[in-house]
Amino acid sequence: MIKKTFVAAICLAAASTAFSQEAVTDDVVVEETIEYSTDKHKVETNGFWSNWFVSAGAGVQMYFGDHDNNLKFGKRLSPALDIAVGKWFSPEIGVRLMYNGLSAKGATRWGVAHSTGDLVEGWNSGLYKSKFNYFNFQIDAMFNFTNIICGYKEDRLYNCSPYVGVGVMKVTDDPKEAAISGHFGIMNSFRISSAIDINLDLRGTLTSDELDGEPGGRWGEGLFAATVGITYKINPRGWNRAKTVTRNVYDNTELNRMREKLNRLNEENARLADELARKSQEKPVVKQIASANVLIVFPIGKSTLSNQARVSLGMLADAINAGDESTVYTITGYADAGTGSKELNERLSKERAEAVRDCLVDEFGVDASQLKVDYKGGVENMFYDDPRMSRAVITSSK
Repeated sequence: MIKKTFVAAICLAAASTAFSQEAVTDDVVVEETIEYSTDKHKVETNGFWSNWFVSAGAGVQMYFGDHDNNLKFGKRLSPALDIAVGKWFSPEIGVRLMYNGLSAKGATRWGVAHSTGDLVEGWNSGLYKSKFNYFNFQIDAMFNFTNIICGYKEDRLYNCSPYVGVGVMKVTDDPKEAAISGHFGIMNSFRISSAIDINLDLRGTLTSDELDGEPGGRWGEGLFAATVGITYKINPRGWNRAKTVTRNVYDNTELNRMREKLNRLNEENARLADELARKSQEKPVVKQIASANVLIVFPIGKSTLSNQARVSLGMLADAINAGDESTVYTITGYADAGTGSKELNERLSKERAEAVRDCLVDEFGVDASQLKVDYKGGVENMFYDDPRMSRAVITSSK
């Protein structure tokens, strides 16, 4: 009778199941898988306060008026100042509001408008140098061609961003004039750090013929500016890769019931073991060959053993060490066929089986000659139509 009780106790101990870290006390478990896109053209949309920037620059500009071509090139250049604030709505498209201005130089016929009183070189009369102060407010739509063509890359050294815009220009010296202006240009950005860029802005401006105070010469006038500046990108900045979140909801009601049942069996096993220990003092116990089966469940994509799994393996080790030394136990690894590639599941199932073998040998002193390792790769749901029960290792005796 005592021998039968001993065999039953060993079988009950071996039936204990180790759950992965996904198990919780509630009956419903939500398993979340996040997969990031490798497409550089796909990013997550950021909030309104993300990817704002401010910039400032200085350089030179040249005005194209009615008589300015009579001046030497160097005499037509004047200082330029840019100050802007903007936002990138995506890695490809942005908008900015910019102030630019200071002064413009040119020539005026008969000294009609903004004359400095100095004759243009080579002229004895009639054509005078001119200079006037102005400012311009413009709004630009910006297009980052580098990201459009090559996809978003946070640490890219150079970005080329053409833009077009519209604004209002106003001359502040008498005779004062105001006119609508159109803008087109290229913003060349060189990355210094995640927050700082150095910019080379090349910009053309078209406006009305009346702006310089001398109408009637042509259909319109223009201005070209080249400025070098610095841009500060306000935090939060940059974009995250697009991702797909998959959520699987599992009802653990049956699993929890099984767990409670196994706990009760373990308690009974402990009671039988105590009774067996007491009886062994009275009568020697003959070793028996026990049928030892155990299921060890792993977290998704991993081959690490939980503490609960080690407890079950410790009980199995006691059964093996107490049994016939000629008995060989097969450790078979599995993986969930619905998760990962065939090659990944082959490797993962082998690593899981080896992890169980190593634990039995290294931690609990089982003779390695009694253990045989096998693995099956990815398999369909083996128990309760639950893919987690296939991320497992099953140990059985021959």
